[in-house]
Amino acid sequence: MFKLFRKLDGKDVFYIFVCFILIFFQVWLDLKLPDYMSAITRLVQTTGSHMSDILVQGGYMLLCALGSLASAVVVGYFASKISSNFSRKLRKEIFEKVEYFGMEEIKKFSTSSLITRTTNDVTQVEMLIGMGLQMLMKAPIMAVWAISKIVNKSIEWSTITGVGVLILLTTVIGLMIVVLPRFKIVQKLIDKVNGVTRENLTGIRVIRAFNAEDYQKGRFEAVNNKLTNTQLFNQKCFALLQPIMYLVMHFLTLGIYFIGASLIANAGMVEKISLFGNMVVFSSYAMQVIMSFLMLAMIFMIWPRAQVSAQRINEILNEKASVVDGNVTEGKEGLTGTVEFKNVSFKYPDADEYLLRDISFKVNKGETIAFIGSTGSGKSTLINLVPRFYDVTDGEILVDGVNVRDYTQEALHNKIGYVPQKAFMFTGSVKDNVAYGENGKEKPSDIKIQEAIEVAQGTDFISKMENTYDAHIARGGTNVSGGQKQRLAIARAIARNPEIYIFDDSFSALDYKTDSTLRKELKKYTSDATSIIVAQRIGTILNADKIVVLDKGKCVGMGTHKELLKSCEVYKEIALSQLSKEELENA
Repeated sequence: MFKLFRKLDGKDVFYIFVCFILIFFQVWLDLKLPDYMSAITRLVQTTGSHMSDILVQGGYMLLCALGSLASAVVVGYFASKISSNFSRKLRKEIFEKVEYFGMEEIKKFSTSSLITRTTNDVTQVEMLIGMGLQMLMKAPIMAVWAISKIVNKSIEWSTITGVGVLILLTTVIGLMIVVLPRFKIVQKLIDKVNGVTRENLTGIRVIRAFNAEDYQKGRFEAVNNKLTNTQLFNQKCFALLQPIMYLVMHFLTLGIYFIGASLIANAGMVEKISLFGNMVVFSSYAMQVIMSFLMLAMIFMIWPRAQVSAQRINEILNEKASVVDGNVTEGKEGLTGTVEFKNVSFKYPDADEYLLRDISFKVNKGETIAFIGSTGSGKSTLINLVPRFYDVTDGEILVDGVNVRDYTQEALHNKIGYVPQKAFMFTGSVKDNVAYGENGKEKPSDIKIQEAIEVAQGTDFISKMENTYDAHIARGGTNVSGGQKQRLAIARAIARNPEIYIFDDSFSALDYKTDSTLRKELKKYTSDATSIIVAQRIGTILNADKIVVLDKGKCVGMGTHKELLKSCEVYKEIALSQLSKEELENA
């Protein structure tokens, strides 16, 4: 928790200092009220007192109450300002940290957990700061000050007050011991609820197609009921606190007056008025002490969950990214657009077996290299090493003659136009999606965007959409088909005008005619760029300058289409499973 508090800036610290001064002033005013009440009590019982004297003391009480109220309002304003600004900065820092996470870190935390930590966990910390600044500072000041005022008044009254405080402390500590471990469970269960909800919304079509609504309801109810029951237990525990607080408060008042009545009865006539005044004052101060512990108890109700949330937030902020920036921004002169793998092997961080073993090849500017192989052979993993979604386990990858580890990620990604296996669309217009991102250059013009869409064979369906290039695209592209999404994703890569194109099975949703036309236009348009293609269809890679055949993570063949038909049995089997001998001979 205190690690997070170090993120408070100078302005916040100044506001906290102002809050402390105002709270100190507020406590002083609150503790002056019993003194004026004692004075009024004495005036009422003293012969010859005037009403004007009583009204003066009452006026002082009213001024103290108004001053205390004004201070509380100002402190509340500053506390809200500090907590909301702190949570804003914290959410921003978490978001920016996650933006630079590699795939390894994303999988470690899970998407649903990252969402919970950015929202719910930050809110818990914000609540603690907002209430803590008002109560956590006020409670100890008031308790110490009030105790100092009553400690010498009466040993009997002090003893009964001490017993009341001891009961409250025992109750709070006991609740903390029981409830704190369960708050960790609560936050993890919120992660699970978010995960199930997110999965349900993402897969809604499949769920409906398979009549699995009841099954999904059961999954959600199971985790939701577990969360509810855990929260109910916590709240039931905390529900004990309030009645105990009020019991202590009322019995303490009763005890003070009972003891006071006994002391007054046994005192002389001169001491009776003094004892009565002291009893009224002591009762007020004792209530202030109890109220102080009541405020601390309220903080202790919030603190455990906020502490758990702070730990979860720090886990993200302290996580070291596996993919670290280099400091190179430019490749070697004369090697623009080259990609070279040197004895590259790779395994996932949590895996024992290598997924890729000893892969070596080089592709130059203007050339097209394609990868083909059975499912699980490592094709997509291999090309995802180029933009450093993961770093290689062994060997090295060179882009423009420089190891990709040595580039800044921004400089490396500016060289690449990446089209993922699953095309993703962002909320916005067609134009926004095609011109998405930064590439170290000016944003593509409308003409460039239209040109990119035309090359990607998207003009036909976009022209039929309402508002054409300004047509709305829903999040995830749910209002366009799979093939349309792929064409827009390809147009997005083209609009960047990169040195290197990476197509991760990016033509799979296209019909054969569109696929063929798109590849021809793409070949013309990207003749000066390097193209790296992963494909399942032989027809997509027939004309590649170099084809790499992968089998169980190893390179079992490399060459042109015709060369591989003669030299690589794996490639020949894949080709014959898709095309006839006559079609292959005429290709």
